[in-house]
Amino acid sequence: MQSESGKRSVSAIVVSYFTGPLLARAIASLKAQPEISEIIIVDNGNWQGAVDAAVEANAGGAPVSVITGHGNVGFATACNLGAKRAAGDYLLFLNPDAVAPQGGVQRFLADGARLQHPWLQGAKLINPDGAEQQGSRRMTLTPWRAFVEATKLYRFAPRHPYFRRFNLHGDPCPDDVTPVPIISGACFFLSRDDYFEIGGMDEGYFLHVEDIDFCLRFQKNGGGVYFNPHVEVLHHKSSSRVDPIRVEARKTSSMLRYFHRHFSDPYPAPFLWLVGVLMWILFALRMGARIIGRAFAFAGLSARRGSGALKRARQMSARRSIR
Repeated sequence: MQSESGKRSVSAIVVSYFTGPLLARAIASLKAQPEISEIIIVDNGNWQGAVDAAVEANAGGAPVSVITGHGNVGFATACNLGAKRAAGDYLLFLNPDAVAPQGGVQRFLADGARLQHPWLQGAKLINPDGAEQQGSRRMTLTPWRAFVEATKLYRFAPRHPYFRRFNLHGDPCPDDVTPVPIISGACFFLSRDDYFEIGGMDEGYFLHVEDIDFCLRFQKNGGGVYFNPHVEVLHHKSSSRVDPIRVEARKTSSMLRYFHRHFSDPYPAPFLWLVGVLMWILFALRMGARIIGRAFAFAGLSARRGSGALKRARQMSARRSIR
């Protein structure tokens, strides 16, 4: 679809799950992009009235439509629901806890015009302090690289290519649009036709790794994946009300599914089993540490409450004895 001015239009898609007040900021940042012709909110679950309030707080600009009533179907499925509803030539996917910069979409379009088609662009995610966030640009996730990360083998030979780390945010940031193996699903931009050329997101992933899988499939289909440092997106991580234990469990499960779907041929089965066992052990250790931390925090809180109650009881006893 093209606008009346002849410019190619952009549909923005936001998947929201108990996001909170940050959703309104995300919508406002999208409405500030004149190239966006519509904003589609996919409501995977929110407090009653929260999405409507965020939309009403941003009157004017591009129209906003809400897809709701389907429950929490996962991030990949929600992205596909939004893309199917979209009418624009291009799709901009933005996390509900992210803020798109002024002129960001214009920059994506301008830089896309000088890239070899088909292309997929990811933004430079930044923390509130302005530092580049982990996950903006990454290497291809392989079973070996996951093993290196899990066992911290990179500490023994950090410069060796065999022990190169998955995330690249610690490397110097490139000055211009640069090809990278993997960009983040928190903000990415591409043609709607190219999105559906590879079937959209793999709905077998409920949460996490779907963006890694998408980038790999996009490249296998002849596309180029690019990191665009000119588009800096402020990303507030972990804003949704989600149980962290369930998130980590889904992330681990998604990684193992990804490894078996893409690396069963080049990697021997015993090594994939080893990686799987190691990842579940690490999950158990992380969750054990989290549970113990919660227990200590609760015990500390109970102790403080108990000491306060004891102090009040002593004060009451003292008052009675004076009488």
